[in-house]
Amino acid sequence: MGKTKHTGPIKLPKTPDPSLWVSAVPFGLGKVKPHHIRETAKIVWDNRDNLPYAFRILTQGVCDGCALGVSGLYDQTLAGPHVCTTRLNVLRLSTMSAMKPETLHADIDDLRRMDSTALRKLGRIPYPLMRGRGERRFRRVRWDEALDFIAAKIRAIDPKQLAFYLTARGITNESYYVAAKAARFLGTNNIDNASRICHSPSKTALKRSVGVGASTCSYKDWIGTDVLVFWGSVAANNQPVSTKYMYAAKRRGTKIVVINPYREPSMDRYWIPSVPESALFGTKLADDVVQVNIGGDIAFMNGVMKVWFEMEERGPGSAIDWTFVREHTSGLEELRAHVLAQDWAALERSSGLGRERIAGFAKLLAGAKSAVFVWSMGLTQHRFGTDNISQVANLALLRGFLGREYCGLMPIRGHSGVQGSGEMGADPFSLPGGEFKGADIARIEGVWGFKLPAWQGDIVGVSLENALLPEEHERKLKLFYTSGGNFLETMPDPEFVRRCLEAVDVRVHQDIIFNTSTLVDAREAVVVLPAMTRYEQPGGGTSTSTERMVYFSPEIEGPRIGEARAEWQIYIDLASRVKPERKELIAFASAADIRREIARAAPSYDGIQHLSKRGDVFQWGGAWLCEDGVCPTDDGRGRLLPIELPELRKPEGHFYVTTRRGKQFNSMIYSERDPFNAADRYDVLMHPDDARTLSLAAGEAIVVYNAHGTFHGRVKLDDVRPGNIEVHWPEGNALIPKGVYEQYAGIPEYNTAVVVEKAETYHAHKDTKYVERRIEELETETE
Repeated sequence: MGKTKHTGPIKLPKTPDPSLWVSAVPFGLGKVKPHHIRETAKIVWDNRDNLPYAFRILTQGVCDGCALGVSGLYDQTLAGPHVCTTRLNVLRLSTMSAMKPETLHADIDDLRRMDSTALRKLGRIPYPLMRGRGERRFRRVRWDEALDFIAAKIRAIDPKQLAFYLTARGITNESYYVAAKAARFLGTNNIDNASRICHSPSKTALKRSVGVGASTCSYKDWIGTDVLVFWGSVAANNQPVSTKYMYAAKRRGTKIVVINPYREPSMDRYWIPSVPESALFGTKLADDVVQVNIGGDIAFMNGVMKVWFEMEERGPGSAIDWTFVREHTSGLEELRAHVLAQDWAALERSSGLGRERIAGFAKLLAGAKSAVFVWSMGLTQHRFGTDNISQVANLALLRGFLGREYCGLMPIRGHSGVQGSGEMGADPFSLPGGEFKGADIARIEGVWGFKLPAWQGDIVGVSLENALLPEEHERKLKLFYTSGGNFLETMPDPEFVRRCLEAVDVRVHQDIIFNTSTLVDAREAVVVLPAMTRYEQPGGGTSTSTERMVYFSPEIEGPRIGEARAEWQIYIDLASRVKPERKELIAFASAADIRREIARAAPSYDGIQHLSKRGDVFQWGGAWLCEDGVCPTDDGRGRLLPIELPELRKPEGHFYVTTRRGKQFNSMIYSERDPFNAADRYDVLMHPDDARTLSLAAGEAIVVYNAHGTFHGRVKLDDVRPGNIEVHWPEGNALIPKGVYEQYAGIPEYNTAVVVEKAETYHAHKDTKYVERRIEELETETE
């Protein structure tokens, strides 16, 4: 852990810099871009029934959108107020009134005709509900009836047939911690969280490479670093306030490089609404965009290191920080031999980049005194996601970009609560302050006062698949308890997921709103429990940002929803009903009590017990982890790891496909049109050269398909790496194979190979088994 403390927010320059302007035309008139003023006005109108409460949430609470960590309107990076439309869109979840009874108890088929966007707008869940097998409507039940029913089912099954899942939707550290404790108290290690489908490879890779599972630096390190690299991350769209940090970095002379198959317009240029100069004239963000193939990052990084080692042969010290490498790393010779043995033709083919293009980036980093690497799902959501991140760590270690100012490794989080999930133990491989093994198990048993189940829990995808196991199997999922989340819209192969959800005896949805998965049948019953938002929780709650800032968000005065309860209170009540004879072991009288125990159970969180009022915050681990190059590994050194090229299965004439986000927050869609590129939800982003090869015109109807599924869309010509296409998530999930998980971190694969055809060709030949034959060919070619 680091010794240096975060020094607090810095000020933006007051004088403008026209060299960064996108255009002299004010407000980007005539350009495809977000209209922040218009959208803000719409959001104010949507919240008109609760404006005073909405204002208090914005000015007193910690943002429940992305994980930048804005408390009220301020953060620890830049002076001045911050707000973004992502936070404003999510705001309505907290200010909505309760669903009307005639809607809440409507015929289930009437509700199923709505998508999740329409269901979300119906309002909050006001009281517990149940719907048994064959019942057409949810019926109201008392809390006692609902919890006693769930508790009886838990007592009747093997703990291995019970699984918990927590999304990142505004969930606090207190709720994660109590859920993790309650699950183990009930005898199950099947507990997982939203990190499994976003950043689990980041934690796993950083642990093995540098000994920590979190960002090693702070956002302030962006501002003044020589090179700021965004790798598979569209921070401008997913974490909009970060554009203000990018603006500050540009004003300090930082070069921003974006590595992504698609030249995302929001990372190229942005009109930052809270910076007057940028709001008027826009800001050029990216100095360079390196367009790799989907899945080609490992080859690209092997190429970068190959250039460095070749540079070293010509001039020692020209690329590698030898002092840092000798004093703070291990595995150099194995890595060097592996990299120098790489064939340039294979690296170019896999990455999609020529040798000179790779060398250009390598030389930029070789000449830099500092760099920060920021990444997101473009690197993690692969069957080789952990290897992707260890490659990034290799680059940082070889250049000494670790443990000091303006340097670091940052997996940027898209949810305000998700960083704390594994750190609180809501993870099959984690416990508070450690891992599910050895000394950490003994330590937590000492804090909790009961034995933990000794068997390894399953990741959430496997837990869902276990619902289809034979009835007598000890791991057949019979009770699935999910706090938020919608697996129909987040996991590959939605129809398969539906079958899994339907095969569970009892499903419990602890949530604030309905979504499409809430309406899926279960073998015995679906139970819906109304939860509070973080702003309603008695005693407030805490959340951990990407940069490890632990913020206190107070309970905010305002309207309350019917019988909704704090999430951590529900877990305690349920666990106490399952094992009443031992309920004192799971009892907490208040949120403050939970924070006091967290400080004991997770040593790095010592300090959380003192957070009690608005504005309270501390950063665990200090400003930089691995400070001065000393890593919390067995030998104190970072590990340089040889990473093999992944097998990329793209037959001739096929395309790599990946998914991207539009105007949405996670799977919650707020507009059918992406304000940055004018794409709608069923547009397929394709390079003009690929379209010409297939004789396709802009706007033409096409079918994208493979052995796993089919996607009907329209051609949108855009600046995508040739041979690659992009579709929106979750609409494109039908193309993604089920049951393919990354071997180290368990994240599902979200990339695959597909055929693209004119819709008229696809449908004309379908009856003659043309498509079936093409799919068989695809399966043969990719084996």
